[in-house]
Amino acid sequence: MSDTPLATEPQPMQATSMPLQINAQYIKDFSFENPRAPSSLRPQSSQPRIDVNVDVQASKVSKDEELFEVVLKITASAKVEEDPLFLADLTYAGLFRLQSMDEDSLHAVLLVECPRLLFPFARAIVADATRDGGFPPLLIQPVDFASMYRQSKESSIGAPVASA
Repeated sequence: MSDTPLATEPQPMQATSMPLQINAQYIKDFSFENPRAPSSLRPQSSQPRIDVNVDVQASKVSKDEELFEVVLKITASAKVEEDPLFLADLTYAGLFRLQSMDEDSLHAVLLVECPRLLFPFARAIVADATRDGGFPPLLIQPVDFASMYRQSKESSIGAPVASA
């Protein structure tokens, strides 16, 4: 028999400081309008035109801390010809603590990675609201936040992308 132990005790993991921490997620504002209810709940003769707009904003919560609020604004509307079916307007936000980042990385994380983390939750809220409003759930396609960030950066030559 050998004296070597067969199993080693698990070592406690050391807490490391993460550069990105999610402190909170919340609905800042939300509205769902169904102006033609209950007639809008009948089957439609033609396909509705659905428009979805997504906007991202970021701002520092406190001057002394590394705490930022990232706001994801989603507006979705559906119309048949010119008759509105519904309008969903969601402002979903998160508080993020970002530590030890240079200015360029900070802007990219705030406007790309943070919204990417918030998006699935906001998408589910819009889908549930449209379903609960009597329509098929509106499943918003994934958003390319990196592309949005690049376009915003290119169009704002020299202007700050997010208020820090």
